[in-house]
Amino acid sequence: MTGKLSHITPGGEAHMVDVSEKSVTVRVAVAEGRVVMKPETLQLALSGDAKKGDVLGTARIAGIMAAKRTHDLIPLCHPLAISKVTVDLRPDPHLPGIRVRAAVKVGGQTGVEMEALTAVSIACLTVYDMLKAVDRFMTIEGIGLLEKTGGKSGDWRRDHT
Repeated sequence: MTGKLSHITPGGEAHMVDVSEKSVTVRVAVAEGRVVMKPETLQLALSGDAKKGDVLGTARIAGIMAAKRTHDLIPLCHPLAISKVTVDLRPDPHLPGIRVRAAVKVGGQTGVEMEALTAVSIACLTVYDMLKAVDRFMTIEGIGLLEKTGGKSGDWRRDHT
């Protein structure tokens, strides 16, 4: 492992990182996750007949809202003027379940990895919440960062091998 944890002082205390000296750059982060469920639960979600309503549409909005509120949820995150959030929910009959991918973009002094991960997490939790009455065996899996661009540390992409 290289580097040190930027949120920890030399004395071991957690603190918010001072980003005021960092350059403003365009930064993008993409994260993914999935909700695995019974085949009949997936069909219910896609039919639009779930008791709570439009599962995919509601989860998409929840993910977007969550990205914008990440600083309220994660104690040391900076509030950011996010310029774009996309949350895509795609049915995957091979899981069976729903794959969730979020991309977040900002022109700023710190990255948006946490915002992308929060968007995916909350979108997945919303899918679970809307379908739990018919399938309590659902699992939320594989939440992780796929890529990030911009900033001093440069670009990073998960190896998909």
